[in-house]
Formats: sequence, structure tokens, C-alpha cells
Amino acid sequence: MTQKTFLLDTNVLLYDPKALSHFKNALLVIPISVIEELDDMKRLPNDLGRNARLVMRSFDLLKAHHGKANAITGIKTENGCVVRIFSCQGQEANGQFILDRSARKNHVLYSAYQAAKEYPDIIFLSKDFATRLKAQMTGIHAEDYKNASFSHRDIYTGLKKATISKKEVDLFLKNGVIDWSDEEIYANEYCVLSSDKDTHIIGRYDKAHKQLVALNPLPHDLWSIKPRNIQQRCALDLILREDIKLVTLVGQAGTGKTLLALACALRKVFDEGYYSKILVSRPIMPLGKDIGFLPGTKEEKLFHWMQPIYDNLEYLCQAGSGNQDTQENLRWIKESQKLELEAVTYIRGRTLPNMFIIIDEAQNLTPHEIKTVVSRAGEGTKVILAGDPTQIDNPYLDVDTNGLTFAISKFGDHPIFGNMTFDVTERSELSSLAAQVL
Repeated sequence: MTQKTFLLDTNVLLYDPKALSHFKNALLVIPISVIEELDDMKRLPNDLGRNARLVMRSFDLLKAHHGKANAITGIKTENGCVVRIFSCQGQEANGQFILDRSARKNHVLYSAYQAAKEYPDIIFLSKDFATRLKAQMTGIHAEDYKNASFSHRDIYTGLKKATISKKEVDLFLKNGVIDWSDEEIYANEYCVLSSDKDTHIIGRYDKAHKQLVALNPLPHDLWSIKPRNIQQRCALDLILREDIKLVTLVGQAGTGKTLLALACALRKVFDEGYYSKILVSRPIMPLGKDIGFLPGTKEEKLFHWMQPIYDNLEYLCQAGSGNQDTQENLRWIKESQKLELEAVTYIRGRTLPNMFIIIDEAQNLTPHEIKTVVSRAGEGTKVILAGDPTQIDNPYLDVDTNGLTFAISKFGDHPIFGNMTFDVTERSELSSLAAQVL
């Protein structure tokens, strides 16, 4: 088998600090300009700085474990790869490199251009479309790095349809369960069963017993909200079940993802006392131009980022008590110390037992960040990941490589996981129309 040769852009290593370990029996060429960029970025007090430090440490450990091995000529790793630091200093382009070599963004492209003379079949990997386009302009074969990429179109929606006989419908209504042999159904996936145009019932697939089971009845008072469509009904069943520890809610703005999650959290924490606390978090990712640093304490800074959560909370309090008691109920919830708002950045390193965790706008998290957040869950904790993979503000992510899509693809058929995709906007007639035409 011919050994493949890859040249990695800086953004590949920043996106996936463990990228070097994901290749098998390949030659990995790392331009010295990439090392310089990582060295400059390792001081940043954010995730990019953290990832840069992780990559630099991995290079240092690689060198330490292989003693006299020379990084310039190549160091062989345990997975059969050879990692080589490439420098084209002193080499001339002979007037054939068409881009401005004085621009720092073109340094890695120039390295790829020179490396291609030594390795004609080299593949340049980058997460940046413009960089890949410029690479192709100079005759370099370029591809996107897709180690943690899963097609958004291929992830299951959480709801499917099937036609059964009238006898089977009656049996399901009587016993609340029916044997199911569909090999293409996921654990905790919902199925709308029908025998004619007027009869529709919903079942959840129990993978352990290979059966469709009836949905649990909703609480009498779920903070005065009721499902407006089948997807919301199934989502409520997922969120309220204690045996399902991780739930992903996918849908465009106004489909009710955050509102449903928050209503269920209030029910489970304040009404039933099943969980000790609600923890709500969102990525600190501004839409449009950032307004800069905010004054005040951490709580005061987070208030503006968490305003959508407060809006939903106020709506629930108003729906349950009317306008007169809304502010009093809000104050009671805040003073109870059972609702905690936190930036995703500060969750790392914590252990969070017996909590109801809601991560809003999860599509703006990388797969590594999703892993960091979910792995914080302690005993008895439930995690809700909500977001829309088609609306991403993180420049390093897209619809196929974001953490939300990654989580759905990885957890897939596990019994403690469930997913529901919404396609109906319920916020208002205007919001629904805007989602369709704008």
C-alpha cells in the first residue's frame, strides 16, 4: 500500500489538537510557518490558545519519546506515521509561485508548493476554503480535513413513519407496546404509526426489548406549556425521561428547543426535586460585530449573553402565573440558587452531579468542546444539547463538522441517548414565514 503524504495547515491543528494521532501509515509534513503560528497563538487566553499549547506539547513529547530522532528528517510515531517539520528557507520559487510571499497567510502555501516538488502526490489539508482555493490555483491538491466530519443530511431526525394494520393499532392501544423488527430504527427513535388517514399513534423504540412502547403521559402542569406538534410531543417525552441521559434538540430558530428544555428543567428541579440544580450555558459567540469587553462581575458580564434564557424563563413564569406574579416568580427562581448560568469556557474541569444541564447554541462548539462538556456530567445528571447546525457563527466549523452534528453521529444508537429534529417554527406567524423566505 502506497504511503500517503499530507501537509497540515495551522487551522487543522487548532481545530483538532489530536490530528496527528488520527492518521495511519502516512507522512505528515508540518511547515515551520505552522509551528511559528502555533507558538504565537499559545499565549491566547481562549480555546485557540489552549489547542495551540496542546499541539506544541504533542510535538515536544513526540521528540522526547524518540530520543535522537530528527524532526527535520522525520520522526516515526506509534501509529506508523512519520512526522516531518518542513522548512523551505533558502529555496527559490523560480518565478512560478504566483502568490505574494510577503503575506503571512501565504507562507504555508509556499511551503506546500515547495514540498510538492519533493512529494508530487502531497495532499494539502486545510479547514479554510479560501486557502484551499488558493492552493488549487498554484497547482497543489487541497482537501478539507474531515476526521471529525459527519454529514448533517445523514443524521437521523428522531422521528419516522410506518403503516400497520388496524388490528396492530388496537393491540398497541390496549397494551401500550408492540413488537418491532425494523433494523433501520435507532434506540429511542419515535415512530408515527397509522392504519388509515385518521388514525395516528406514536411509539418510542425500546432497543433492549425490540419493541415500540407508548409515550409516557405528560405532567398535568408543565409550567403551562403544551406541545404544538408531534415533534415537540416526542421531545418532551425524551427530556422528561430519567433513563435517557443525553438529548439533542435540532431545529431552526423558533421551533421551541430552548423553551421545552427549560420548562422540563423547571418541572424536574422545582416541582419534582429529581435534580438538585439547573445549569444553563451558551458559547460566548457574538452575532455580528462584537461590542468589546463588558464591565462588571462574571454574573454581570454573562447577563447579556444569557438574555435569551431569561426571555424564555420570563415567558414560562408569565404563562404559569399571569402578568401580576411574573417578576415575583422570576425573583424566587433566581434567589433559590437552583438556577446557574455559566459560560461553556468555565465548565471545563468541573464535576457536575445530579444536575439538569442545558447547552444552548451547541452548534458553535467543536467536537472537542462537546466532549469536554458532556464528560463533566456526574452521577444522576442529564444533558440537553440544543442548536441549529445550519446557523454557525464559529469560523472553524460548518454544518458537518460542528459539535452538535458530531454528538448525534457518535451517540446514535446508544440507549441513554435520544435526538429530535424540529422543522416547524412555532414562535409566531412572522417568525415561521421569515425562516422560510429569508
